[in-house]
Order: sequence, then C-alpha cells, then structure tokens
Amino acid sequence: MPSWSHALKLNNNREVVAGSADALCDAIRRGADLRIGTAFRHNEHIDVTSANNELIREVMDFRVTYLLEDRWAAGIQNLRMPIELPDGFGPRASMSFFLYNQDGHQGIGRPFLDGKPTNGTLGPAPLNDHADMPKYHELANWDAETNAPSSNFIYDFEYFEYHVRDCWREVFAHDADGRVISGDLDSLTEAVRQGSEVKIAVRGLCDDLTPAGDTAMEHEVFLHLGACYYYTETRQMMASANPVVRTRAAIPLGYASGAWDFGWLMPRTDGHVARWLCDPQTLQFQKSTTHHAIRWFINS
Repeated sequence: MPSWSHALKLNNNREVVAGSADALCDAIRRGADLRIGTAFRHNEHIDVTSANNELIREVMDFRVTYLLEDRWAAGIQNLRMPIELPDGFGPRASMSFFLYNQDGHQGIGRPFLDGKPTNGTLGPAPLNDHADMPKYHELANWDAETNAPSSNFIYDFEYFEYHVRDCWREVFAHDADGRVISGDLDSLTEAVRQGSEVKIAVRGLCDDLTPAGDTAMEHEVFLHLGACYYYTETRQMMASANPVVRTRAAIPLGYASGAWDFGWLMPRTDGHVARWLCDPQTLQFQKSTTHHAIRWFINS
C-alpha cells in the first residue's frame, strides 16, 4: 500500500517552500487521497482570551476533492462537525464543510441541523470584525444569521502541508452517455468482487450551480463509493457514493449564496447519476437525475 507523501508545502505567507502545485494536481487527477496539515497557536486561533500559547498541529481529511480546469486542486471536508478544543463539540449541531485550495485560500459552509428559527437575509453580508484574531482575513461573508452561513477567508497558519496517498488506479472511463472512453468494465467489476475500494471522478458535477447564461468552469469532483452493485446480465455497475459537498466551480474554489449544497449520489456506468441533494437553508431534500462522464478508480 503506498504511503502518504508531501506533494506541496506552503509557509505562513502561502509561498511554496517544497513540492509544487503541479505535483498536487497530478496526484489529485490520478484519484489520490488528500490530507492537509497546518499549525496554529491556541490563544491565536481557538481562545484569544487564553494565556495558553501552545502550538497545535492539525491534520485534516478532505474526502471530496476538486480538479478545476485540469490545473487547480481543492478539497472539502464532508464529514466534520464543529469541534471546540480541547474538550468536545461546538454549541450547535451543524456541519463544518471546510474548504481548502492549493494556494491556502479557505472557506466554510455551515448548515445548522438543530432546526432553530433564523432571521437573516440571503446574500452578501458585511465582513466580520476579527481585530482580536489578526491572522484571520475574511474575504467574503454570505447568508449571515441564516440556517447556512458561509464565508471565504485566509488564516495565516504556520504552514500548509498537502499530503497525498497515490494508491488509486483508473480502470474504466466513459462519457455522459455511457460510451467507453478507456479501460475495461470487467477490470472494475472483478476488483469490486475482490473487495477493492472504489472512487469516481465525475465531470461537470456542479455545472447546474452556474447562473443561467454563464459558462460553467470545467471541473471534476472525486468521491469515495460505499456499496457497489453489479448487474451481471445487463453488465451495469452502480454505487452509493459517500456524501458530497457541491459548490460552484471557480478558481479559487469557495462558497457563495445559493451556490452550494450537499447530499448523496448514485452513479452508474451508463453515465446516469441519481442525486438526492439537500438545500442547506431549508434542509429539504430533492431528487434529480443528470448524466456525466465518469472515471472509475480502484484502490491498488
């Protein structure tokens, strides 16, 4: 099993000090897993009233990755709830959809799950005052005091270390109509039968988040699959994907009002993708179907 390696490292000014953005993008394109390491001081980032100046090292998993225009990498944490260091969780049940770009630009989408009433307004909001946290630079603030606020920012961590595990092998690819582009379906189905993990890269998954009349940016979204099903007579593979966080494709990747959601997908090898997506403001789910070119990877 390939081990984790550094593809890219930035210093606290977000300057490249090791590796390269190209190396990171090449790994993501091959389906590599992504973890990002940072470091910060407790009384600079967690509790600014504390006398505790201890350095905290954090390493985070980004199980949803994006490759934009085949040249820009970003990742989103899709399983994280708010942690309140060092003792437990934050005050309200929510998801912490942190987003990191290859250049250190960051964002967060936070859908609250507790059903409390809100009185905020959708759209841009004034930037918050972070005078007590000088390393925090808020760039955009959206949907303040609603059920799903989001923002884009830069925090000057001590460093950014982009770790990749390049353990995936592309074995099958098809276009949005299921026509084979490369590889062999039998290689995929046999690997699944033998217990292999599977990952997919879905082209244009977030196209419908682009405003009407605008051209969507080319992108692929990489997701882990859970349960996989193979119909042996019709020769069709389908699967239940791990949760996805979708946001409008852009460089750098970020959040904006009405431009992101989350949910679950069921992809098939004929290009069909069933979607069960959640509106983060209402927490209402809606089913839909689309068709996409997909690349299928097995854990090698």
